[in-house]
Amino acid sequence: MMELTQKLAILADAAKYDASCASSGAARKDSRGSTGVGSTGGSGICHSYTPDGRCVSLLKVLMTNACIYDCHYCINRRSSNVTRARFTPEEVVQLTLDFYKRNYIEGLFLSSGIIRSADHTMELVIEVARKLREEHQFRGYIHLKTIPEASQELIALAGRYADRISINVELPSQNSLNTLAPEKNLARTEDAMGHIREKIDERHAEKRKPDAPKPPPFATGQSTQMLVGADASTDAVILNCADRLYTSHRLRRVYYSAFSPIPEPSAVLPLKAPPLIREHRLYQADWLLRFYDFQPGELASEAAPNLDLALDPKLSWALRNRERFPVDVNRAPREVLLRIPGLGVRNVERILSARRYTRLRLADLIRLRLQMKKLMPFIITADHHPARLGLDADSLRARFLPPPEQLDLPFDAPPKSTETDLLSVRSGEL
Repeated sequence: MMELTQKLAILADAAKYDASCASSGAARKDSRGSTGVGSTGGSGICHSYTPDGRCVSLLKVLMTNACIYDCHYCINRRSSNVTRARFTPEEVVQLTLDFYKRNYIEGLFLSSGIIRSADHTMELVIEVARKLREEHQFRGYIHLKTIPEASQELIALAGRYADRISINVELPSQNSLNTLAPEKNLARTEDAMGHIREKIDERHAEKRKPDAPKPPPFATGQSTQMLVGADASTDAVILNCADRLYTSHRLRRVYYSAFSPIPEPSAVLPLKAPPLIREHRLYQADWLLRFYDFQPGELASEAAPNLDLALDPKLSWALRNRERFPVDVNRAPREVLLRIPGLGVRNVERILSARRYTRLRLADLIRLRLQMKKLMPFIITADHHPARLGLDADSLRARFLPPPEQLDLPFDAPPKSTETDLLSVRSGEL
């Protein structure tokens, strides 16, 4: 019989392909050069963010890597020749409690391959969460990966025990799913997301009722994941799908995961992984959709369906729309300031506050620690006009181009987490 540690090694490693939680990407090793429990680069430990912004360490595992589905891009597909393992609910509960008591983790991220049926698998996943919450009074963070084919009642029950639940879209169109994951249906997945949104809304409405009893708990939000580069979907298709999910189902996060070639791959999969910079550009574009009021068509259109890998999406948009610039930072409204490359939400608010008392000059922007090289061609201040720089369209683009070697990083380059990327986007002021 397989030892528990062997199961953990197999099922924690199998869970690493799910990007619906983030790791810091720092490879912390001991003096012998090996990773251990608590290593952010090792399998089994990941990091996620709670609704109040705290970063928590999670035990990230699958219930089982056996699966009745045969999704071509999945290492755990039915036809894959991998070592299979399976936890019982009691084993996952014990592992979680043991890790938690040793202060290795603050919660659990649990997903699973599909065994027997979607409902049977969901029942096993829910049983883990139920035992932790009700029998062991566990109050740590729990993220459950749900299965869209499972009944609405089971998905709703999962939300009762989890802080966050998620359903993976995987691919942005039904045509791609028909080719690579024929058992999956995009409409069915979105129906499940809509049901989760209704449950979240119902709980919020109950909480707002005066003198009403406290409603039963339910997950605070949901997320999903899309693969990048496993099919022919353009960035425009991916961003339009993400925007629809944000608008229709109020997802907290869409994660983008660059396709990584797997052992013994299917013949319909690409032989080479996409450059990691494409994944990064999608995260930056996603940030613009959510917090800068951009529309998908502004970032990737029918004429140019893929994001510019050489430049960040906001800068690329600004170069394509030179007629909107320069912008006078002393007069422009907030929505216009947000579209200036190098200005983020925080510094736009600082500029709006400061200009109430003085006309801003370059020295004032320098004191705000802004990216002046990126800003100066697009702004007017009391003592600056970009005409003085003498830059035409070609020289302006060349001013921002990175070294060519940065645009073609292989998939196995030193890891950098998607969450860290997003935080750098926020602090770097797109």
